[in-house]
Amino acid sequence: MIQIKNLHKFYGTGESRTEILKGVSLDISDGDFIVLLGTSGSGKSTLLNVISGLEPADEGTISYDDKTIHNMTDKELTNFRRETIGYVFQQYFLLPNLNVTQNIKMGADLANNKEYFKLLEAVGLADKGKKYPHELSGGEQQRVSIARALAKSPKVLFLDEPTGALDEATGRMVLDYLCKLQKELKFTMVMVTHNQNIAELADMVISMNSGKIVTQYRNETPKSAHEIAW
Repeated sequence: MIQIKNLHKFYGTGESRTEILKGVSLDISDGDFIVLLGTSGSGKSTLLNVISGLEPADEGTISYDDKTIHNMTDKELTNFRRETIGYVFQQYFLLPNLNVTQNIKMGADLANNKEYFKLLEAVGLADKGKKYPHELSGGEQQRVSIARALAKSPKVLFLDEPTGALDEATGRMVLDYLCKLQKELKFTMVMVTHNQNIAELADMVISMNSGKIVTQYRNETPKSAHEIAW
């Protein structure tokens, strides 16, 4: 269980100081797939970054079961992220001088995962292990970034617009892999997206506006990636 209570986040100083998160509180159950919706500037990506420990909160508390991360030292927070968190960005951030297998191994080494090669097959890239990023399509690069994040065996996977740069067919494929892997590996998944149709895949849907949660509901009948509109 992730418990977020009364989170506030500010950017800037003096007269330019702006409140981005305005007292956000939220509970996330283990194994849930959460979708965060909202227009640009609503605070959803900031919330993702703060919950995952990439950015500090200015006020409020964040707890993962019995661990509170808002008051950790930098070293403690680095260890926590290494052991608990996976993160997938819209930009793939693959190292161009490493092939697919080597990029995935980078994540695996953080968790001493010796069976990371199985993820190549899990994301449909068993025949691409020796390819370099520039030799892959956008969808293939995103699947490598997903496999790299999962190679850490994270308890929670955060994703910031993972299909934002993909066409419809590739986006559906990536979502299909993600949903299948999440059910198989039983990790918690929190995804930011502008695509409201993706909400139909999730266990819980949260909408944000102006730094606050405005609605949240549980989806009793999640659909598959190939059933939703795009």
